[in-house]
Amino acid sequence: MSILRRTYQPLLFLRHHIRPLSAAAPIPSDPCAPFFDPLAPLDYLPGFPRPDPKYDEKILAIPRSSSGKNISAKERKAGRVPAIVFEQENGQEGGNKRLISVEAKQIRKLVDHLGRSFFLSRLFQLEVWSEFHGSGELVEKVRVLPRLIHLHAGNDAPLNVTFLRAPSSALLKVDVPLVFRGEDSSPGLKKGAYFNTIKRTVKYLCPADIIPPYIDVDVSGLDAGDKIVIGDLKVHPALKLLQSPQQPVCTLMGARATDQATDQKKSK
Repeated sequence: MSILRRTYQPLLFLRHHIRPLSAAAPIPSDPCAPFFDPLAPLDYLPGFPRPDPKYDEKILAIPRSSSGKNISAKERKAGRVPAIVFEQENGQEGGNKRLISVEAKQIRKLVDHLGRSFFLSRLFQLEVWSEFHGSGELVEKVRVLPRLIHLHAGNDAPLNVTFLRAPSSALLKVDVPLVFRGEDSSPGLKKGAYFNTIKRTVKYLCPADIIPPYIDVDVSGLDAGDKIVIGDLKVHPALKLLQSPQQPVCTLMGARATDQATDQKKSK
């Protein structure tokens, strides 16, 4: 049986702060062209998720003179994680690269507390010192977005991290995590339907000052056979979607056959 799409009704208090994605301007052909006024200050809108200050943390690092498997192995043995910090140049990532090492226990703590996807959608202050623990000479102090992190397959220990410099003028590609809410109120789930999660993150081009830590997805109004697509998500109008708005993020599949048979017996 085909799944019918039902119009997704957003929370009423968000209606004054969003615009439908279908009405947004198309992504410019020049990836460096701003889709918002770069001189206008940007801030998180009321009712939308914003970073929790509880997890504000300064990441400390030291310079690393060279790369390679042997160097990386020595860094990990010493309790450090090999990392790179760079920035965008002409719309491409990789400019002004600096090799650094960060403390493994600090990165492990942040990933454990936030979760991998949420770690990669949050800004941090990075301080690069000539020696660890903020001693010696300050080499660089900059706001960064974790771009990539590789974890050990067996114990989730961080193996390497890539940071992207995030000044206010930057437009950054971010895989924003989705947080599903309202399952307890969903009429479809109460009838025994299955909640099928299709996407856990969605990619947006974000002004650095308003990168969302996550996107709330309200499923409280969904019935069996309904779905929510990317275009239904409510985000800051300055964010630009980098995926098809028609891709589903979740669906409610029909109830179990045994449950349907039980309901039919009860009706008789």
